[in-house]
Amino acid sequence: MSVRDLADYPWDAVAPLAQLAREHEGGIVDLSIGSPVDETPVIIREALAAATEAHAYPQTVGTVPLREAIVNWFARRRGVVGLTPHNVLPTIGSKELVALLPTLLGLGSGDIVVHPRAAYPTYEVGAVVAGATPVAEDDPARWPDGTKLIWLNSPGNPDGRVLGVAELRAAVARARELGAVIAGDECYAELGWEGEWATQPIPSILDERVTDGDITGVLSVYSLSKQSNLAGYRAAFMAGDADLVVRLLMARKHLGLMLPQPVQEAMAVALADDAHVAEQKERYRARRSVLKPALEAAGFRVDHSEAGLYLWATEGKDAWESMQRLAELGILAGPGVFYGPYFPQHIRLSLTAPDERIAAAAERLRQIS
Repeated sequence: MSVRDLADYPWDAVAPLAQLAREHEGGIVDLSIGSPVDETPVIIREALAAATEAHAYPQTVGTVPLREAIVNWFARRRGVVGLTPHNVLPTIGSKELVALLPTLLGLGSGDIVVHPRAAYPTYEVGAVVAGATPVAEDDPARWPDGTKLIWLNSPGNPDGRVLGVAELRAAVARARELGAVIAGDECYAELGWEGEWATQPIPSILDERVTDGDITGVLSVYSLSKQSNLAGYRAAFMAGDADLVVRLLMARKHLGLMLPQPVQEAMAVALADDAHVAEQKERYRARRSVLKPALEAAGFRVDHSEAGLYLWATEGKDAWESMQRLAELGILAGPGVFYGPYFPQHIRLSLTAPDERIAAAAERLRQIS
């Protein structure tokens, strides 16, 4: 496969339904994209503003305060101890890392990149760009020989599925059997809603209960877009195997992949403050408590979705039929087929809409329940 094998950008197919939704007398409720709508916290904006005298090139490796803040955050919020600044590296958002990791690892023809069946499409795109072969498979026992990189996503996008310690352990063990790098995309880890994840931290792939203290070949990827409303800052980082981090650092230096210095300063402040994260989580909790029961009353079943920013729902019909039905109500969702061919009857609805729009969606759904 090659870059020429990439499909057209899928969201273009939603444009007619978006137009239909805009024509609703109450306006569109756009729940299709998970882009934050709430303000970036003041303490973060002030940190960015204070750092705008940035005449020199930033370091790809990141400032010492930022790397120390990442290490401290992992220990405080994720229960991952034993990391040092040598285990972490900032990235220009997490999407570029997801897309580039196969290439940065030197993968190519004959190599396999495994990703979840319900998956953010960039895992597949990254494999294709590198010339490797993407394989969608959740069962570690079915990961094939020749696998060189495995992506986990917990909590998942689009389905909000959480992998517990036992599932993560099995995945890491299988990766080591295959001699593959395993990377956990954990960008929604602060947003647990149901079951044990309503009260307990969502485990990281770097958790000692998962790795037995050996993080060789293991990476965690995290973004501040969701927890801190920093999507526009492109503020993210990776952590894990120090040898892998050094290898990726060298490649990123050659490519000029440097996070702007003011953003690094803002990230360090964001990572040290838990209060704004708790406030944002409560906003999403409130929106979810309004939208989910209205969706269920309208005939949809919500699958997984125990964490994260989305409701993964089906009414047992073709996703495009459900999309049409919602668009007629002025509600725009995302079709499950954008996240793999295995979910033709699912749709994804984001919680990233203002309270008033979420309430409007719920009211419209109640009219047909």
